[in-house]
Amino acid sequence: MQISGSERLYTTKMKFFRNISYKKNIAYLFSCAIFFMVTSCEEDLTNNKGKNNKNFASQIINNANIIQRDSGFVTMRAKAPIIEKYELIDSPYTVARKGVNILFFDKKKPNVPGTIKAKYAKFYDYKQFYEARGDVRITTNENERFAMQTVFWDQRKKRIYTRDTVYVTMKDGSTLIGAHGMTAKDDFSEYVFYQNSGDFTTDKLSEKQK
Repeated sequence: MQISGSERLYTTKMKFFRNISYKKNIAYLFSCAIFFMVTSCEEDLTNNKGKNNKNFASQIINNANIIQRDSGFVTMRAKAPIIEKYELIDSPYTVARKGVNILFFDKKKPNVPGTIKAKYAKFYDYKQFYEARGDVRITTNENERFAMQTVFWDQRKKRIYTRDTVYVTMKDGSTLIGAHGMTAKDDFSEYVFYQNSGDFTTDKLSEKQK
């Protein structure tokens, strides 16, 4: 069977248009796929923005020197190599990850501060609550020295406490070990040790066995 020139031309044209139509369909499907991919990405970004973690440092202070006052009287000075303030969360806090050196002042002896030193400290702003960790060393303005691994300071209740073993050197050189921690007023005018032992003698000390 012979095919005329006009029929051959018609067949070629049909193939050509089918190829164009096929390519158009592929291009359309490809553009749709890109559209849905972009839309999906935009939705993911929107969802992620709504779930952003706000627990990041809003302020970073190098070589920090912080002063706290009460009715004009300086109650505390804190120095730290670096301090990070987390202020965008529900319970703001401040962290000294590389250690802290705190001077705390008593109105009875304003010129003789006590000290707290630690490798790490954290302060909860609203609660006015401190925690210090890592080779904590406390020296009172009476030159009594306390050594422990962790200590907590509730400024509102004016209490300092720990459940760690506490090693104490009194100003007369006598020593004490509080095997199960202690609690004290934050000016150290009173304190209680738990399951203590040592060679100390002091009228200030209250003893409690647990």
